[in-house]
Amino acid sequence: MKSLAELEAIRKATISRINVRTEEKGETTRVVIGMATCGIAAGARPVMLAFMDEIQKRQLPHVTVSQTGCVGMCRLEPMVDVIVPGKEKVTYVHVKPEMVPRIVAEHIVNGRPVQEFTIGAAENA
Repeated sequence: MKSLAELEAIRKATISRINVRTEEKGETTRVVIGMATCGIAAGARPVMLAFMDEIQKRQLPHVTVSQTGCVGMCRLEPMVDVIVPGKEKVTYVHVKPEMVPRIVAEHIVNGRPVQEFTIGAAENA
């Protein structure tokens, strides 16, 4: 068994690593694309590639692109969540690659979600 001092040192090191990850995550804008079978069938792969290209083209190092599985709303695929630290998550639906530059420019760069592409607009249509 470890001594109390050794356990305390391990605890402090672990907390330090967790805090670093939390700080990094807190500053990062996340773009999460639904890449389950339903999303892929609806065209999520070209959408994901368009986001990656646009983010690289604009040199936005604080933005990450990741994928998730099915969220149970297959009829709205391809779906994209944009999660900006300190703001409410925005979900875009029926996303096409040609919509991506506008989402990146208006929402990610300028902080104004493109309301007409969001889940709220789709439900009211």
